[in-house]
Amino acid sequence: MSKYLISALLLIVLGTLKIGAVGAVVPEPLPVERDTALLNQSPIPQEVSRPERKLVRAVITAYSSREEETDDTPFITAAGTKVRPGIVAANWLPLGTKIRIPALFGDQVFTVEDRMHARMNGKVDVWFSSTDEALRFGTQVARVEIL
Repeated sequence: MSKYLISALLLIVLGTLKIGAVGAVVPEPLPVERDTALLNQSPIPQEVSRPERKLVRAVITAYSSREEETDDTPFITAAGTKVRPGIVAANWLPLGTKIRIPALFGDQVFTVEDRMHARMNGKVDVWFSSTDEALRFGTQVARVEIL
């Protein structure tokens, strides 16, 4: 071992064992006040900062529950749930991911519960209850906020 490491360890041991000169004066502990005002407060700050939300620009498309647009189980998502408003399909996000598309849907939160054909990678497909609504929505480009 190097002499520096040995010196450091010796200082740590001496400080830990309180080895000192004979007759050394050990200071008395500071008096503790009995004020309990701080005892019932959480050490965790009340305002917890949120992690940064990731914004990604993506192509947003729409689909409805037709076998022509889905598979032979058009009302069941890849996650095994029934389709409903607030469901999106996206291959590039894990199932269960919550997202928002503020420019198109305001504060509505969507959940990724479905998948798309592999050729649609990188897109977000929003479920609509009717084909007419999906066609009216068309294809748009917007920022996706991953929550």
